[in-house]
Amino acid sequence: MKNASVLVVLIVVQLLCALFFVGNILTSILGFAPISWQISEYIEIGAALGLLLGIAVGGIALRRTLARNAQLDGQLRMVSGAFADLMQERFAEWGLTPAEQDVALFAIKGMSLADIAALRSTSEGTVKAQTNAIYRKAGVSGRPQLLSLFIEDLLDDTLLPPQS
Repeated sequence: MKNASVLVVLIVVQLLCALFFVGNILTSILGFAPISWQISEYIEIGAALGLLLGIAVGGIALRRTLARNAQLDGQLRMVSGAFADLMQERFAEWGLTPAEQDVALFAIKGMSLADIAALRSTSEGTVKAQTNAIYRKAGVSGRPQLLSLFIEDLLDDTLLPPQS
């Protein structure tokens, strides 16, 4: 929250600096000089420094954001890999055939029986029989319960990466 406040203040400072420069240009065009040129020069130096500070802090914030994004990307890949490993482990425990493993994976992804049958070049009846075998071997009554088995395992603290 502190970083967000600093960035908001910095944006406001940059906005004021930009407005000063635009106002300075407009007063020059219109031939209107409300302050002496010496004071104007000092304000310009301050405004330029404010803009440079904004660039520096913006660069630091961008670097931190990119680093955090890379860290979260790595954690997501780790969890995704762990989930794939978990599925293979459960499929082996349940004794699923390779065809049943494919069907189970597609079912977990939320595909319909018709879509699974089309992908596997088989009939919907075959896919339905395979899903029933999967549910029986997993000890569940349907797709929602099958999915909940994996969600429970995924939410298990041992699968999630440590929070920093």
